[in-house]
Amino acid sequence: MTAPDTMNMSEPSGSPGSARTIGPVILDLKNISLSFGGVKALTDISFDVRQHEIRAIIGPNGAGKSSMLNVINGVYRPQQGEIVLRGVPRRNMDCYAAAKAGVARTFQNIALFKGMTVLDNIMTGRNLKMKSNFLMQALYLGPARREEIAHRAKVEQIIDFLEIQAIRKTPVGRLPYGLQKRVELGRALAAEPDILLLDEPMAGMNVEEKQDMCRFILDVNDQFGTTIVLIEHDMGVVMDISDRVVVLDYGKKIGDGTPDEVRSNQNVINAYLGVAH
Repeated sequence: MTAPDTMNMSEPSGSPGSARTIGPVILDLKNISLSFGGVKALTDISFDVRQHEIRAIIGPNGAGKSSMLNVINGVYRPQQGEIVLRGVPRRNMDCYAAAKAGVARTFQNIALFKGMTVLDNIMTGRNLKMKSNFLMQALYLGPARREEIAHRAKVEQIIDFLEIQAIRKTPVGRLPYGLQKRVELGRALAAEPDILLLDEPMAGMNVEEKQDMCRFILDVNDQFGTTIVLIEHDMGVVMDISDRVVVLDYGKKIGDGTPDEVRSNQNVINAYLGVAH
């Protein structure tokens, strides 16, 4: 299967075809099982993520992809299995612990503060980095003022990186969908994550918006050294930018490997890609 002509990206900066160094395993998911009552969302799933790679999770609707991301960042706690982050088992990791450990997340449905500006939305991603207490922030005392100036400088760097300087003071509710997705990416980057989880970052975008988002994802991976785990339905994008792909179907793993290995896997073809691919 090849990417559609409209999404052809010839060796962009940071792509798997360029000189990147994939490191050791940073995240290891072992025998993860998750159920909601009698419904099994995930069944005995194991795979790992290596430092500095782009790891894609694909599969049909209802395969358990978003549930897996929710397990990784602590929204759900699996009934069975273990999450090992940087060699440390984290059986009962919650969202706060995941964020503190360097795991950030974007969502399938945009979760921004629509009445707040782009800059202020991205500033919320700096929350865990702030050390001033509530009183110091409310009174805007010296240390709190200096801290906010430093955080705003970091946010301005992200705004420049994402090329959204012109809309920095615009309420996000007024922005088109593609730019809102870019702002959500900026908020996640503001936390300076080691691992970035992206849940369908290109869903609902037109071709030009997808090209921009692909470029930003590759540059985040290359320039910031961020490990990326993403869910995406556009197979052209997945095969172009991913180092490895894991395939889920009805909550079970049916394939795992490089893009070439996955697209030639008969189980994956039967369940998801189809004979046309």
